[in-house]
Amino acid sequence: MTEAAIYSVSQLNQSVRQLLEGQLGLVWLSGEISNFTQPVSGHWYLTLKDENAQVRCAMFRMKNLRVSFRPQNGMQVLVRASVSLYEPRGDYQLIIESMHPAGEGLLQQQFDALKMKLAAEGLFAQNLKKNLPHFCQSVGVITSSTGAALQDILQILQRRDPSLNVVIYPTAVQGKEATEEIVKMIELANRRQETDVLIVGRGGGSLEDLWCFNEEAVARAIFNSALPIISAVGHETDVTIADFVADVRAPTPSAAAELVSRDQTELTRRLQHQHQRLEMAFDRYFGQKAQDLQYLRLRLQHQHPQARLNAQVDYLRQLHHRLTLAMRRSADKKQQQFSQLNERLRKNPLPYQLQKNQQHIAQAQVRLHSALEKITVSKGHALVNLCGKLDGLSPLKVLARGYSVTHNEQGQAISDISRIRLGERLTTRVENGVIISRIEETKKVD
Repeated sequence: MTEAAIYSVSQLNQSVRQLLEGQLGLVWLSGEISNFTQPVSGHWYLTLKDENAQVRCAMFRMKNLRVSFRPQNGMQVLVRASVSLYEPRGDYQLIIESMHPAGEGLLQQQFDALKMKLAAEGLFAQNLKKNLPHFCQSVGVITSSTGAALQDILQILQRRDPSLNVVIYPTAVQGKEATEEIVKMIELANRRQETDVLIVGRGGGSLEDLWCFNEEAVARAIFNSALPIISAVGHETDVTIADFVADVRAPTPSAAAELVSRDQTELTRRLQHQHQRLEMAFDRYFGQKAQDLQYLRLRLQHQHPQARLNAQVDYLRQLHHRLTLAMRRSADKKQQQFSQLNERLRKNPLPYQLQKNQQHIAQAQVRLHSALEKITVSKGHALVNLCGKLDGLSPLKVLARGYSVTHNEQGQAISDISRIRLGERLTTRVENGVIISRIEETKKVD
């Protein structure tokens, strides 16, 4: 036996616990409760058993607070639990996550499974819900003909809207035959098309009592109905698959009746209000038309041919008067301008003005001639000065002082001995000619 194969008791229990929790995970289990206890911690400890075996269980306080009933010894329950091991004692046990009475728990499982299936198929999609008509003339009720739900619906419809036609489609609403009958009544109402909307429902009861409204056949019949359907099953806290599929869910059958009926008192009040608004609108309309008529009468009086002719004569007289005044003002203004010009001409005769302008021109010509002479002399002196400077910088002057310029065969001036080679032909420029030579020897001077 190797050392690696030896376990301590703690290691063994820990490994077994991890194996149980990892391999089995959560399981559903039904059995009878025995040895139920609840210490001050609030946790529940119990044993689940059947005819041949038993297993210890624990349900912690935060989980058992969600259980809607008080467990009792001898009660049959359905639990959802994880398989584990209590390491200090090495006891195999279950840790319960949820608990239901045995029958109700199985139904709840079926409810959740069908709900997930239909939701995945899109039967609960909001965009597929049909709108209820604004004003119903006929409503169909699919429920038990002897149930209290029907009486509640009829009483409310009679009180709120006695004119509303009611068609009853009697059916069982509990038991095995209820599912088939509800489906048939929905299909019958759709074939007849004698109502604007359907109410499908019943009064309250246990989950088993309401189970026909959780059947898949009923859900699909509601979904396939061309008529809008209101689901009105049980009390406000009861929820069925039919509620999810229906176009509208009413918390109770009475609430469904209120949805489809028009309150006569409210309709009367609204009608009176509309009547008052209509009377006020007619008063305003006739008042406005009376004003319009009076205005047209006045216009008609002013539009009479003699009245229009008189108005035109008055208008022409006004224009003639305004034209006369304008012509007088213009003539006075021109006369005044003429007098001013005549006075200026008298004070300043034209020959005198011409003589004066000629003198100004002659003086300006003299000043211009003098200025031109000064500028010419100044620029001539500057030109002579620049020519002297240019002559001093002329290359010919440099050559006259004994200097020369030597070019190679490419016409480049030689300024460095390293730029010529032996045998090369050179051209040297002096003041009065050109010397052609060939290099036989070079000597560098430091």
